[in-house]
Amino acid sequence: MTMTAFSRQYELLEQMNPKGITGSVAGVAGLTVSAEDLPVPVGSQCEILRRTGKPLIGEVVGFKDHRTVIMPYDELVGVARGDRVCCVSTSQHVPVGMTLLGRVLDGFGRPIDDAGELHAQDYYPLLSAAPSATARCRITEPLGTGIRSIDSLLTCGQGQRMGIFAGPGLGKSILLGMISRYTSADVIVIGLVGERGKEVRDFLDRDLTSEGRSRSVVVVSTSDQSAVLRIRATLAATAAAEYFRDQGMKVLLLIDSLTRLAMAQRQIGLAAGEPPATKGYTPSVFAMLPKLLERAGQAPQGSITGFYTVLVEGDDITEPISDAVRGILDGHVWLSRSLANRGHYPAISVLESVSRIMPDVADSVHREVAIRVKRLVALYHDIEDLVNIGAYVPGSNPEIDLAVRVHPLIDQFLRQQMRERVTFPEAKKALLELNAAIDQEAQNLKAGKKTMYPAKVA
Repeated sequence: MTMTAFSRQYELLEQMNPKGITGSVAGVAGLTVSAEDLPVPVGSQCEILRRTGKPLIGEVVGFKDHRTVIMPYDELVGVARGDRVCCVSTSQHVPVGMTLLGRVLDGFGRPIDDAGELHAQDYYPLLSAAPSATARCRITEPLGTGIRSIDSLLTCGQGQRMGIFAGPGLGKSILLGMISRYTSADVIVIGLVGERGKEVRDFLDRDLTSEGRSRSVVVVSTSDQSAVLRIRATLAATAAAEYFRDQGMKVLLLIDSLTRLAMAQRQIGLAAGEPPATKGYTPSVFAMLPKLLERAGQAPQGSITGFYTVLVEGDDITEPISDAVRGILDGHVWLSRSLANRGHYPAISVLESVSRIMPDVADSVHREVAIRVKRLVALYHDIEDLVNIGAYVPGSNPEIDLAVRVHPLIDQFLRQQMRERVTFPEAKKALLELNAAIDQEAQNLKAGKKTMYPAKVA
């Protein structure tokens, strides 16, 4: 342990930049500052000494015409040609430790919750390599999310990476809050990236509450902050999750959202001179996503289970960011606008969602029952319009008849109140009870008995 701590300090000393590397402001273009005679690498932090006001901190994002391009963390007001630019650091780290629990931090790891100073136990790099493919452990243990429909039909494993895809206004934040409060993970790290200030306050008080906050670390960068700060907040949350994983804990990492992260990286890329590619997104966006998402996973001494939200433009799951993210993750949860319009919450469409890890973490009985329930949901979905207009004639297909009969029961099973706690064993037990009720209804159908559940849309 002592050697590990010493190695970390030695690494920090090696990466420190000698004092005295300075340059001067040569120009301002949009959101960036160009500096002359400043030979520092990309990712370095620089301080612009304005003639009026406090020094302005920024980050090197590229080079253009023999000049260093810096994107400040704050407004450019007061920056003038010839202002001195000093390199502060060439490597970026974030403070970590058990003292982070229950705190709300900014992208630098500084507390913004008025709960006193934060005493770091260690420092982790913002940018670190993902675990080696051969060093990763297989995912074999389930992780309870507290959401009945997910734990029963889309079972997640410890170290899995899941996406939550949704358009605006479909209950994404409420779902994240429920997962934060009810998950079986030891620690929850939440990154709120590009969120509105009002929504941050609502999430902390309404969705997360004191129950979830006591074992959570929340890293915030609001929509009015610089693009580099939004990206830094995401990396800081991931680094904090890696620290708790290295302590042997089961960590749940929630990032909201990858779409705003991609927009921030697109903004930086365009400012640095990158050519726009797919729908205006620069190549660096699609290079950044796998590097970030691969950092979650199962490790020998702990795990990071990642849930990443994606804002779907126009409810089109094939738009560039959604398409790229789905190809990297181990599954996705789709929030349906049709279900939300009916007051069905959480608005999870089990037919359009998938967990690729479920076969490895759920037993054979669990899997078979889940497949049966989803098949009945699919059959009802196919003839739902006929049922609504009264055109469906019972007796033509026994399996469809059963799907119509048990639809209200399945619909009730998939609904969950915001304050309703469901553990993984309870979700599995409820699924088996649902299967028993379906068996009973199948027997009633063969015997010609009437159903207990009226065939109507809930």
